[in-house]
Amino acid sequence: MAGSSHGHTPAAWTGVIISVIGFCVAGAFMVMAQPMGFWAGMVIVVLGGVVGWIMSAMGMGMPKGTHPVHNTTDTREPASAES
Repeated sequence: MAGSSHGHTPAAWTGVIISVIGFCVAGAFMVMAQPMGFWAGMVIVVLGGVVGWIMSAMGMGMPKGTHPVHNTTDTREPASAES
């Protein structure tokens, strides 16, 4: 799962999935006019970020120095546009 593209790591996937669930919870409670449920959803969103950060610190994120934008040792040629 951890490819060379940015964000394709277990830490990123887990953090985003938890945050999306939080947005869904917050959105549902906002429509139902329940402020406590909305804020509970917002807490879940923040929890997603914290979980992603902790997982990244535990080594489940992208290793430092391998970010595709900063990787200058890439020898692949750009894809050509053929019609």
